[in-house]
Amino acid sequence: MSHNSEVHIFAEMCCSTFQQLLNHYNVVREMLGHGTFASNWYEHQTLLDNVSLLTPEFLLKVNQLVVETGHELVNRGPGEDLCGRCDSFVVETGVHYPTDVNLLLDAILTMIRDTGRACEKYGIGGWRQSEHHPREVKKLFNKVRNARLWSKRPQQVKAYLDRCRVLVKCAEQSIHELEQKSEKVLLEPIKRYVHHAPRQIQQIDRRILQGETIPHKEKMFSLFQEHPRWNSKGKAGRLVELDVPVCIIEDNHQFILHHDIQWQNSDVDVVVSMVTACQAQYPDFGTCSFDRGFYSSANLDSLNQLLDLNALPRKGQLNKSDREREQEEAFAAARQQHPAVESAINNLEHRGLDRVRTYGREGFERTVGMAVLSANLHRLGQLLRRKELKRLKWLNQFKQPRQVKQIQQKQLPLAA
Repeated sequence: MSHNSEVHIFAEMCCSTFQQLLNHYNVVREMLGHGTFASNWYEHQTLLDNVSLLTPEFLLKVNQLVVETGHELVNRGPGEDLCGRCDSFVVETGVHYPTDVNLLLDAILTMIRDTGRACEKYGIGGWRQSEHHPREVKKLFNKVRNARLWSKRPQQVKAYLDRCRVLVKCAEQSIHELEQKSEKVLLEPIKRYVHHAPRQIQQIDRRILQGETIPHKEKMFSLFQEHPRWNSKGKAGRLVELDVPVCIIEDNHQFILHHDIQWQNSDVDVVVSMVTACQAQYPDFGTCSFDRGFYSSANLDSLNQLLDLNALPRKGQLNKSDREREQEEAFAAARQQHPAVESAINNLEHRGLDRVRTYGREGFERTVGMAVLSANLHRLGQLLRRKELKRLKWLNQFKQPRQVKQIQQKQLPLAA
């Protein structure tokens, strides 16, 4: 399991590419302990099962060992103060742009598929046309799929909703019959989609046919993954993003000490807990810089008690005491080094966090943890490589004159 995960976290790749790499590249197979003519082949499901065994807690412990090893390589003293910089960024998910019309389509198609398979397994009728129903619903959906179409064709919207209501009613009757013949665990996914479909039908009726405005808290952004958040920051080319914010702390040796996934909270809510968790792992962590987005008066007081140097700038107009605090030499030096955290964020995005396509919260947490571990392992490899190059350079200082002397003794011309 460990060798598979090590190969996987060093490169952002899909599971099929990962399978190709493990089965057909001799160098990688030798890392796994297989000879050139070995007949050990990895199946697709085997790779998924192995990678899914990596828990966020396990990855966090391994990451701490990697960071401590890196601190030994840079000759960090036992009592030396550890400086850090904290920032957050958003990690996109593999969720398509949601509208109430296409979310209803997702619910109906999945409901037809699962209900048809369950009824066929237990010999229950009513879904003989389970292959025809999706094509019928898609034809009705294509007539109302965007605002230009549904604004001019309200009758097509009614036909789309009526057909979905009929299918939902048939699914509810089938569920009642399946409850008497099958296990309740098998019916939970079907019940989930049957529950989502009437809500989407109601919202479409209210918004398109009745002209109401749906409150944001009632909206659903994905039927398959419930963790993405709706973020609208006004960036050029990205008016709306469906993503999850992730907060990281990087030290002055370019190792990522700690990370936190903000499922519901914002930067202001997690900054104190981030510093507390980081100090629990690294007691010498005493200096940290932040952006203004982390500022609140309560956070400023709490961080002043936790840190020896708290480089948290104040929002808005500065008073005299805040201006004096931010003009201090130590504060200015910490803030000057703070933009370097953007390099760590870019490194993580190149290691799988530009868009996370794994399913569910557990898969998202695992992908983030593997990306952080991959970045720290890459940094550790850089330090080891520099150390080896430095050693070779030191040896060449004594090796080169000896070669020159040997060449002179043989009376051979020196090589250019």
